[in-house]
Amino acid sequence: MKNLTQGAVETGVYRNLFVEYGYSEEEVKQRVEDAFQQIFYGDEDTKIFYDAGDAGAYFMDTGNDDVRTEGMSYAMMMAVQLDRKDEFDRVWKWAKTNMYMTEGRHAGYFAWSCNLDGSKRAYGPAPDGEEYFAMALFFASHRWGDGDEPYNYSTQAKDLLRDCIHKGEHNDGYPMWNPDNKLIKFVPEVEYSDPSYHLPHFYELFALWAYPEDRDFWKQAAEASRRYLPISCHPETGLAPEYAHYDGTPNNDRGYGHFFSDSYRVAANIGLDAEWYGRSDWHQTIIDNIQRFFADKSPDDYRRYTITGEPFEEKSLHPVGLIATNAMASLATDGPHAKENVDLFWNTPVRTGARRYYDNCLYLFSMLALSGNYRIWMPKETEG
Repeated sequence: MKNLTQGAVETGVYRNLFVEYGYSEEEVKQRVEDAFQQIFYGDEDTKIFYDAGDAGAYFMDTGNDDVRTEGMSYAMMMAVQLDRKDEFDRVWKWAKTNMYMTEGRHAGYFAWSCNLDGSKRAYGPAPDGEEYFAMALFFASHRWGDGDEPYNYSTQAKDLLRDCIHKGEHNDGYPMWNPDNKLIKFVPEVEYSDPSYHLPHFYELFALWAYPEDRDFWKQAAEASRRYLPISCHPETGLAPEYAHYDGTPNNDRGYGHFFSDSYRVAANIGLDAEWYGRSDWHQTIIDNIQRFFADKSPDDYRRYTITGEPFEEKSLHPVGLIATNAMASLATDGPHAKENVDLFWNTPVRTGARRYYDNCLYLFSMLALSGNYRIWMPKETEG
């Protein structure tokens, strides 16, 4: 895997791709602020952030009328990147109070879905929530400092990561990563993965900040995910399935072996990995393939696809999210379609209506990343 660029972890420089492509710093700064305000505090047809009084606050999946660990952990990552400690703490309070499980085989994990009143809809976890919770908590610790429980962010993160990899060693449940191949699972009980869960740029940092005895695991996990992503993305289209076996082949046992909603995140994750840790040839190859695949397609006609690119009749549920992730992917390439994807995203408003939740999560992440505001927050004593 040939390195093509250095990453921000080495240079300390985060690219503002909007400015590179001709937008002014002032208008970019305003767009980031506007996106945050719309998604957190907009009108009832736009916002997804809801105040719950003394209970805290939550992101609502407006298409399913529930609260998910995916969205809660995303909200925390957005808040820490934007220096919004109040929103961060309120979301964390709601999640830790209502979603965290203290008994049963999933003790130490978060219930992936809750009702708006905080009662649990499900008692199983989803690992993408846990990894975002942990990363957001580490960044909060480094940016704002630790407080009293549950705002002792770094300890909360280390304890969560310890459970993620050690559960099952004493017949107390299932780990979230396979202990042998170091690949993240779709859910703890199964032995297959979801390519969009793979965040090697997070695992590199977990290898610095997890409990010392766990750090080697996370270094290996980063390496394993960087091997896995190229084999789970199709060699011509770049498309990844929602679920995939450990050898990278689509897992279609439940109908999720195609390119659909979960899959969109793969391109964004590759873009951020390239931004933080440097672009390699595989980053650019996958993203060039994805952007070329979508170059002749209208967002109004985005669909479910096989990973070879054959379209289904079913249209995309989240076209704005796909526009956002394909734009964020431009951080991993200087290819012929990089600018047009960023321009398309710039000219796309936040989504409104019932299905807005997932689209607008991906929208704000892309706005942060492309403006140079999706950053690694190091412990203060290591800065500089």
